[in-house]
Amino acid sequence: MLVVGIDVGSTSAKAVLFDGRIKVYAIRPTGWSPREAGAEVLAEILDKAGLSRREVAYIVGTGYGRVALNFIDQAVTEITCQARGINYLTGKAGTIIDIGGQDTKVITVNEQGKVIDFVMNDKCAAGTGRFLEVMATAMGMDVDELGSLPENVNPVNISSMCTVFAESEVISLLAGGVAREEIVAGLHRAVARRVKSMLKNTAPATVVFTGGGAKNEGLRRALAAELGVEVMVPAEPQITGALGAAIIAWEGNGGAVAHN
Repeated sequence: MLVVGIDVGSTSAKAVLFDGRIKVYAIRPTGWSPREAGAEVLAEILDKAGLSRREVAYIVGTGYGRVALNFIDQAVTEITCQARGINYLTGKAGTIIDIGGQDTKVITVNEQGKVIDFVMNDKCAAGTGRFLEVMATAMGMDVDELGSLPENVNPVNISSMCTVFAESEVISLLAGGVAREEIVAGLHRAVARRVKSMLKNTAPATVVFTGGGAKNEGLRRALAAELGVEVMVPAEPQITGALGAAIIAWEGNGGAVAHN
């Protein structure tokens, strides 16, 4: 049996082909049409696997764009799918920090992969991938460069997490001769502190960092420093929601899943 999980987020669409294990996956930009992005990422994984659509038994969609996917069999929230995907990868209870393009989620999961609690920042771009993208542009950098700057840099204080005000603050710091490395370190620390405030003063033992933001090593280090715990990042942190959707499709059709 083959099943598929598709996660269409605000900035990227992800798909996982699953047969009890991850068979193949794909990631591509969402663009202007979530429906088209979902269809294209599905076609991509089928092409990679040399399969046709009729060979897939079931498709579960998730992410903000799931409502636009008229070819799926079931839609499930991204909170539930993230929990199932991370539980499959780790087999542990713990906390998921998911920093995507337009929102940040903190999800508490038990050892069975069930959601115990979650908090989502989706009212503004503060602390999201979009926030860091705007800050990178203000510094004349690509957002991918933010995670590769040197360690052990003294972070400058960033007083605002509002994207508009923080951008003005960054421009003023640059004009004042502050090094970009110090500003980037300050931005990472500010995002990490915002995430920490979402944890409701709990001290999670196991933390897994997912989403596009998890590819930023500097941000991972800042989170680890603020939380005082190791912060794990999956091999491909952007596909965990799609993986969870695929697992839900697999189990819903009689498949049994062992931890990876």
